[in-house]
This record gives sequence, structure tokens and C-alpha cells, in this order.
Amino acid sequence: MLIRQRFVKLALCLIACGLSISVSADDKSKDKKEGHGTPVLWQQPGDISSRDLLLGPGGEEMKPDLSKVTFIREEKGGYSTKYRVRDGSGREWVVKVGKEAQPETAATRLVWAVGYVTEVTYLVPTVTIEGKGTFQNARFEARPAHAKRLTEWKWTDNPFLGSRELQGLKIMMVLLDNWDLKDTNNKIVMVHDEQSGESQLRYIVSDLGATLGKTGWLATRTRNEPSDFAKAKFVDDVKGNYIDLHYSGKRKELVHGITIAHARWIGDLLSRLSDQQIGDAFRAANYSPEDVQLLTSAVRSRINALIGLPQPRGVDTGNL
Repeated sequence: MLIRQRFVKLALCLIACGLSISVSADDKSKDKKEGHGTPVLWQQPGDISSRDLLLGPGGEEMKPDLSKVTFIREEKGGYSTKYRVRDGSGREWVVKVGKEAQPETAATRLVWAVGYVTEVTYLVPTVTIEGKGTFQNARFEARPAHAKRLTEWKWTDNPFLGSRELQGLKIMMVLLDNWDLKDTNNKIVMVHDEQSGESQLRYIVSDLGATLGKTGWLATRTRNEPSDFAKAKFVDDVKGNYIDLHYSGKRKELVHGITIAHARWIGDLLSRLSDQQIGDAFRAANYSPEDVQLLTSAVRSRINALIGLPQPRGVDTGNL
């Protein structure tokens, strides 16, 4: 009997240890996917009128060294062809070629201009990748060593639900006619600051290629078609304190319930951009002068639609 009791105690101890190890392993797996740090979607942009949309979030210092670009591997998934490469300075990039390269480069700059964290992108008109060939209008997206790419984030499950910043980002997606609002296009990037010892978990819309065309169903939606973008509607209606945005892409439910207060907030930030700055976003993406003018005018028209919305009734907008 005593031996049996000792055996039972030993078995229970082993089971408890096993559960502890399992929970610990699950926690570590979760940490690996999600990381530790302060969640960041938007940062105060400061003087928006001074932001350089020609160089974008990476500035002059992060531009790729094109003296030698070597192929590492092909990146799978998505609409466009993508290659992982190493530039002349040894830094790694993901190069996207095809129809999404130009709109993504411009869209990144417009989203960054009003304070959202974004990828660092540059458009290279012509580049030779050793081992693959020569390509026109190649988008270079940085893969810095200090930034760890984690899991995707979900539009309906994130730390910013209900905030003006998240609602503003949704408005930006419609303003750019991004019809591909699926969660797999979002990425959490952990960036560690060696000086402060703190880390940020940056919530980024990583794929902005399905923009600057028109939304619609499978056979009618377009990407990188400036004339389509210029002709597309932006605001359908205003009902009480809410606006109906013209959107018929994926996840339509995401842009329901947008308030006038949130629309005016993001509109105010966008209105601080000059036409020169807006045009620079498209010049950075190597659009023709005619398309730069067309796209700049279309974006300005959409900004005017936001700031021209009526004041919301019975709402204190001071903290919105």
C-alpha cells in the first residue's frame, strides 16, 4: 500500500512538471511570435510641413547602395515577384518588381507623413541583381538587422481598437484605394533601442501594393492606375456623426462606423502637406510628370473632402 501511494505521488509530480514545461514552452513560443515591447501604431509626426516625402521614412542615410546588388533568395507569397538581396554595403532588402512597386513606394510615404509607422522603401528606376537580371521600377524594402519581424496583426484584434489612430489608418487605406485589407498584409516589427534599452512593437501595414487604382470586385478593381484613382469616389455620404466611405474591396466591414470626428482628425494632419510634398511621394515612385500632377490633384481633392466635413453634433472633439 505504501509503495502504491509513493508511486501515485511520483506520477502526479511528473505530470505537474510536464504541464509546467508545456506552459513554459507555449509562453516562449508566444514570445517568439509576439515579442515584448511597447505597441506603436502612430507617433506624433511633429512639423508635417517639413517632412521629406521624396526620401521617405528612411531618409538619405538608408538609401540602398546599388554599386553591387546580389541575389540571396526568392521571397514566396503575394501578387508580385520578390527577391531577397544584399546591397553593396552588405544590408539586406526585399526587392519587389511589377505593378505594385510604384504605388507601394508612394503610399508608404503618404502614410508615414502623418505619423504612422511604416516600412522603409525606395524605388529604383533600373537595377541589376547579380544572378537574376536587370529590372525596371524595383521597390527596395529595408530589412535592417536591428528590426525583428514577428507575427501579423489583425484589424479586429489589436491594442488600438476604437482609437482615432486606428480609425485614421482605415481612412488612409480608403484614401489610397487599398482594396486588399487582409490581416496577412499587416506585420508587427520589434525594434530595440540600444540607448534606452526599450523595445517597440511597431504595427505596420506592410503590403500597400494594391493601391492607387480603384476598389471593386475581382474583375473590376485595379492597382497602379492613376486615371482610375483620379476618377474614383471617396466619400459617399454623411449620416449624422458618421461618414460612408466609398469602398468595395476586401473586408468592407472594417470601414463601417467611421466618425466625422476621426475623419476630420486625419484630414487635418493631411492638410498640412503641401502639393510639393504630395507630388514628391509620387516622384519618389518614378511616376511621369503627368501622372504626378494627376495623382497629386486627386489626393488633394480627397483631403479637402475630409476637412470640409461638417462639425460633429454634440461631440467633444478635444480628445479625439
